[in-house]
Amino acid sequence: MESLDAWLTLIGKSLALVIMLFSLFGMIIPVFPGTLIIWLVALIYGIASGFGTVGTVVFVIITVLAILGALADNLLMGAKAKEHGAAWSSIFLALGGSVLFTLVFPPIGGLVAAPAILYLAERRRFDDHDRALKTVRALAIGWGWAFLIRFGLGVVMIGLWGIWALTG
Repeated sequence: MESLDAWLTLIGKSLALVIMLFSLFGMIIPVFPGTLIIWLVALIYGIASGFGTVGTVVFVIITVLAILGALADNLLMGAKAKEHGAAWSSIFLALGGSVLFTLVFPPIGGLVAAPAILYLAERRRFDDHDRALKTVRALAIGWGWAFLIRFGLGVVMIGLWGIWALTG
């Protein structure tokens, strides 16, 4: 019976790791909620195996990192676009459109909608193609930085979970 428990534990940990790694590399698609999925897997792991002292501390840190990962997209994309002259109203319209189009046309609807909406809003605002395109480029640069940050946070989250899983 102990042997069966050991095998089930190993299978559970392996499955959790595979899902976390899939989520990490899924972040290549900007709208994929990789850090959220990694957090959910850690939560399920904690519920299934028990948190304990190490697990509680690690899970709190993973939670903070997941929140930072969720904020990185919107903050960095918006900040870069604003830095290059976009109006807050255009940025919020683009981000809102991104969420809506992601829901309607997953997974790439938001990828197309955000830059298109930002371009159209800024083009209408200034009647200047080059200026509108400049803000779209800035949005894309913000997306790139957000990806790098989310990916790095995901690696750290998985590493922390690994420590938890090995000590638990």
